[in-house]
Amino acid sequence: MSFVVGWVSGRLRAMPSALVYLGIGAVSSVVSVLAVVGLLLVAAACVVGVGLPLMPEAVRVVRPLVRFDRLRAGAYLGVEVAEPYQPMAGDWRQQWGTLVRDPANRRDLGWLVLHAVTGIFVGTIAVALPVAAAAQALRPWFWKVLPEGSVEGLGFVVDSWGWALVGSIAALPFLWLGLQAPVVARWQARIAAALLGPAKGIVLADRVAALTATRAAALDAHGAELRRIERDLHDGAQARIAAVIMQLGVADQLRQRDPDAADELVRKAQDTATAALSELRDVVRSVYPPVLSDRGLASAISALAARCPIPCTVDLGDGARPASLEGSGHPRADVFPRRPAAVEAAAYFVIAEALTNATKHSRAEHVSVTLGGATDVLTVVITDDGVGDAQDVEGGGLAGIRRRAEALDGRMLLNSPAGGPTVVRVELPCGL
Repeated sequence: MSFVVGWVSGRLRAMPSALVYLGIGAVSSVVSVLAVVGLLLVAAACVVGVGLPLMPEAVRVVRPLVRFDRLRAGAYLGVEVAEPYQPMAGDWRQQWGTLVRDPANRRDLGWLVLHAVTGIFVGTIAVALPVAAAAQALRPWFWKVLPEGSVEGLGFVVDSWGWALVGSIAALPFLWLGLQAPVVARWQARIAAALLGPAKGIVLADRVAALTATRAAALDAHGAELRRIERDLHDGAQARIAAVIMQLGVADQLRQRDPDAADELVRKAQDTATAALSELRDVVRSVYPPVLSDRGLASAISALAARCPIPCTVDLGDGARPASLEGSGHPRADVFPRRPAAVEAAAYFVIAEALTNATKHSRAEHVSVTLGGATDVLTVVITDDGVGDAQDVEGGGLAGIRRRAEALDGRMLLNSPAGGPTVVRVELPCGL
């Protein structure tokens, strides 16, 4: 008994949304009939050649209706149904080629025909059944106040309270059928999502294409980084080390003749070697900051925040335990979960680039850095209270942040309205 009560109560709770979905589907089904008729007329005109240039435009006119059904189905199922279309570009001949090759157009047509045939019937029956069940259950009890013989059950005249009870019980089949509306709505939504979403293999192909593009961008960025390191070593440390060798060689030649000059050259060589060592450390730090491996991401970000010209705070978010601060106010490395080295390095350089951009362009008075996210995703959020209107343009710092995130199959989200604030959110998957 409890199972039946639970089943009925569950269906009753799902009834309103199901009836709304099927009722709207009945209306869109009528529009689908008009769309199918319109496409058939254009197709007939194509036989004589008149409709050939019109067909791409007719498909564009129909797509908002299909998009509406796609959004309805996704909202009812609680999923996102992506648009699977290939872009139609060029003249009408090229667009015809796209229409023929793109399976999404045939799937759209299949949905329109199916929905035009079934949508009105299903929606009308779904709305009518609960009304019929309520009428069948309640109307027999008014047999006393209605004209004699006007109240009928299913094949009998209600003229007593016993027959009124029988007439109300006769409403149970209507009620049972009406309670199937959520099932019917879900099936209709699933069929719509299956037909109007990407065809089998399309999502995987798009995913492969996206990963191929991001990997190519990552390789380009890696090549540029190697060239920068080579240039820094060649123009900086290598030149200084070569100078040290020359100064020491000259000092060796002057050691007998002019000891004072030799000592001065040795001191200069020592200073030059110190500068070369500092430059080498800078190059190494730009490849992979040693503080990341020594103390972890939290301490590395704390060091970045301490060097930032703009006052900057670091929040470890949900990834740290409550005791996340030392007496110095810097996050301790041992309370923030360690992530793969590549992910931590990407997060470090993302934050470094974002802080550099804020310093150069934002005119902000405060910057905050938040680290968090689930175990399999590291989320970095950099917020400044500057002038906003930041743009992701090719060659800019934000584009570098985006490419660094995409190289790890992550993404960057930018929200920077004019007047601020600017929020850069980067999500880096950790399942490498």
